[in-house]
Amino acid sequence: MARYLAIHPVGGELTLEGGTPLAKSIKAHLTVDAYWISSIYVPETGALYCIWDAKDTDAIRKVLAKAAPDLPTQGPYLITMNIHSEDFR
Repeated sequence: MARYLAIHPVGGELTLEGGTPLAKSIKAHLTVDAYWISSIYVPETGALYCIWDAKDTDAIRKVLAKAAPDLPTQGPYLITMNIHSEDFR
């Protein structure tokens, strides 16, 4: 599976409590072809950045269409390079 980034412009007021129903819905709709790994919320950009393992972008889109049809989404974008600081010790 490849790794993907999906960006969700949700505004600058997202809280853990407010995002929990959405996260639970997405988790309930995951498939063997699309698995949500983690998310990072940046209030300054008003965006939620989500990392996925998936067969392809369509597999992610199918999960999001069922689990969160009103969630605005940019991407998903294929991640072609993932650099860690530990790679440069």
